[in-house]
Amino acid sequence: GNHTLMTEFVLSGFSRHSELQHLLFLTFCLIYTTTIIGNLIIFMVTVHPILCKPMYFFLRVLSFLDIATASTVVPKMLANFLSEDRSISYIACATQLYFVIFLGATECYLLAAMAYDRYVAICNPLRYAVIMNSRVCHSLVLLSCCSGNIVSVVQTAWVFTLPFCGSKNINYFFCDIPPLIMLSCTDTSLYEKQIITATVLVIFAPFCLILISYACIISSILKISSAEDRHKTFSTCSSHIIAVTLYYASGTLIYLRPKSSNSQDTKEVLALIYTTIIPTLNPVIYSLRNKEVKGVLIKIIVELRKMQTDST
Repeated sequence: GNHTLMTEFVLSGFSRHSELQHLLFLTFCLIYTTTIIGNLIIFMVTVHPILCKPMYFFLRVLSFLDIATASTVVPKMLANFLSEDRSISYIACATQLYFVIFLGATECYLLAAMAYDRYVAICNPLRYAVIMNSRVCHSLVLLSCCSGNIVSVVQTAWVFTLPFCGSKNINYFFCDIPPLIMLSCTDTSLYEKQIITATVLVIFAPFCLILISYACIISSILKISSAEDRHKTFSTCSSHIIAVTLYYASGTLIYLRPKSSNSQDTKEVLALIYTTIIPTLNPVIYSLRNKEVKGVLIKIIVELRKMQTDST
């Protein structure tokens, strides 16, 4: 009898820090700008003919996903910092949730595909070009997207079939599963089990594949006699390991226990990590630790300067 037909929600995340609104706006505006520029640079650099390896194809897709993830969350958050009206329509909230889950799940599967690429490159170097051909790479990306879409459609449909109570206040900075199910006036224990099942499929299943890939990689590296060669080989995987650790850890802590006793600030910080911070860090992680990417970037800068000098 207390169920309410929701037409809009209110995103009240960070509103309790009213004195910091303008500072938060400037901070996240800078982070968002850095994310867009950094990932566009990675995208531009990795289309260079020198970087035609499958690893850089996956890196381009990762850059696109990072731009899309940040663009799904940050613009609305920035608008809320400068406006008293923090409302979001029911349809817009469902759309935002769909894209957050779709992009997040797709990235989880893509990181597993990237681990498989590193496994083939290190454990089967002579057959690398044959195994990781263009068709296989595109198929892995398509499979990641299709899997992410299925997970997102199911999860979004489940959330928005829940009956919501009178409160329309989402104590978060974007529409996500944990704060939305907190508004439900029905027993969500069954749904929480479904979320845990989805978390296992989206996070732990690909993470297990990543662990298996790296177990084989480490085994192969240990067989290399030269310490310098071992370090050089492992350095090709270190960037991916850092990205996987950050992304999977933050996602697990949020979705494995959607109604956990963690403070609201803790949940928001974890959500910030995978929606805004990681998309900003990925270009740094993959460029500063990769000599080929840095080399091509320097070459492009030199060519642009040369063109500018010739035109003047």
